[in-house]
Amino acid sequence: MVVHITVNCSNYSKYAVSCMYTENSIILSSVPLKNLPNLWAQNDVLIFLIDLGDYDTLSMECLNNSEREHFEKLKTAYFKKRYVVSRTVLKHILCQLLNKNSVLQIATYKDEFGEVHILNHNELHICLSYSENIATLSVSKVKVGIDVEIKRPMALKNTLKYLQPASPFSGKSESDTYVLIEWTLREAYCKFSNKPMLSVLSKEPDFNNTFYSSYLLDNKYIFSLITDSDSHTIKISRLGKISSD
Repeated sequence: MVVHITVNCSNYSKYAVSCMYTENSIILSSVPLKNLPNLWAQNDVLIFLIDLGDYDTLSMECLNNSEREHFEKLKTAYFKKRYVVSRTVLKHILCQLLNKNSVLQIATYKDEFGEVHILNHNELHICLSYSENIATLSVSKVKVGIDVEIKRPMALKNTLKYLQPASPFSGKSESDTYVLIEWTLREAYCKFSNKPMLSVLSKEPDFNNTFYSSYLLDNKYIFSLITDSDSHTIKISRLGKISSD
C-alpha cells in the first residue's frame, strides 16, 4: 500500500489528528527482501515493522568493530537485542537497495543527536523506533521522523502532566489512544528536528513547514511520522524474519 501524506501540521488539533487516525488504519502485508529494489524505485520512504520476537538467537556477524564496541556498552539484554536485530535487518535491506554483495560492506554510525547514518551514503536517511517487542525502521530519500507505540492502556495522569501546554487530548472522555497519538507525534518530531524530547514537553512543537500523519497498524500499533512535504510517497510493510544464511 502506498500512503500519500496529505495533512498540514500547521493546524495541529485533536480534530485533525483523530480524523487522520481513523482514516489511516492499515493492515500490513509482508514484503520479501527481493522486492525491495522495485519498492525503492517507486517510493521516497520505505517503512518496515519488525517483530523482535522472530529473533531468538542473536548473531553479531553483521556488526563491524565499532558497532560491536557500541553493543558492549549497552546495559540490558533488551537494548542489546534490539540493537543487533535492527542493524542486522537494516543491513540486509540496504544490501538489496544498494546492490551490495555482503552486509559487511555496510557500516552504521550515530551522530551527536543519536541519528543513525550509513557510512559513505549521505543520500540515505535512517530512523528507528521501538515499543516493547516491536521495531519500526525507515529508509528514505528525504528526512523523516517516526515513532511507534503498542496500543495499550496508559496512566493518563502521569503522561498528560508532561505534555505542555495542556494536551488537546486531556478531556475525561478521551481514550488512551489519543494520548499515544500525541506522544508519538512529539517523538517523531524530535527525531525529524534533532531536538531532545524534553524540549517539546514544555511547549507545543513547531510544526510549521512540516507534514505529519498517524496510523493504526494491524489494529495494534500507533505509528506517527513527520516529514517536510506532502508530495513524498511512502510504503509501509511488515518484514518477516531474515535468515542468517
